[in-house]
Amino acid sequence: MSNILIIKHGSLGDIAQASGAIQDIYDNHKDDFIYLLTSHVYSDLFKKNPNIKEVIVDKRLSRFNLIYLFSLMKKIKQHKFTKVYDLQNSSRTSFYKRILFPNLGSYKWSSSETTLPANETKKEFDKKPVLERFDHQLKISGLKTFHTLKPDFSWGCSNIDKIISKYNLSDYILLFPFCSEHLQQKKWPYYDQLIKLIKQNHPNLKIVIAPGPDEIEKAKKLDAVSILKEDKAISISELAGLIKKSKFVVANDTGPAHIAAHLNVKGLSLFGSHTTAHKVSIERENFKAIQVSDLKNLSAEKVFERLVL
Repeated sequence: MSNILIIKHGSLGDIAQASGAIQDIYDNHKDDFIYLLTSHVYSDLFKKNPNIKEVIVDKRLSRFNLIYLFSLMKKIKQHKFTKVYDLQNSSRTSFYKRILFPNLGSYKWSSSETTLPANETKKEFDKKPVLERFDHQLKISGLKTFHTLKPDFSWGCSNIDKIISKYNLSDYILLFPFCSEHLQQKKWPYYDQLIKLIKQNHPNLKIVIAPGPDEIEKAKKLDAVSILKEDKAISISELAGLIKKSKFVVANDTGPAHIAAHLNVKGLSLFGSHTTAHKVSIERENFKAIQVSDLKNLSAEKVFERLVL
């Protein structure tokens, strides 16, 4: 019996996408213990994953913080991991490899770099859809993959019966009208108009939003029910449960959209020119995308036409 390490720091959407890869790693290491290195913000979420024995928190401090770096490397080395699956594939995790296993390839450390296709640069490889990249990485590392291309985020859902009761929710559509401040190009500007159209045509359908910690005040400007817990944002696992029970989801290209996609709920994600729905592997059987060159030119009427209610 060996110890296996998976590295996945985030973001939220990336974690939803990696659910299938994590499942396949577990299935190929049934006789081993699976550990996961992640950011503090996602540690409680990953503790819900039944395939993970223990979560190790990486504070992701500066690489020049030698005391912290030494402490983290010592913690990792003490587990004597026989294999590391780097699903983050970042410059930081590449740096960790150089410290821990500088001369080893995919046999010990599986990453997009150590499993790169022949005659292809990492820059070229990274243009491919994210789930295809995970699938290639794991297959080259000797794993059989059944779930990587079909992630299931159900493990991340909490029971939300109390929230359903508190807000008297039955049939509801869930909107995610916000995005990070530094990613405003992802924000579709007409959610207020979409809300009016839904209310006019489906008066019995509640319109719900689940604002993050920095979005609570902004949410008050929309004519929708804000789901909060003691006046604070609900947890990620509660958010996943809320998405799972929704009738339909409309979202910008953000973490909740990817959760919705990999819970296979009905919904739409709205894409401008910042990336493509194909590259981020978001379209599923029930969850689709609208891709336009400029989100400002996508009308509320066009989005409403695509709602399946």
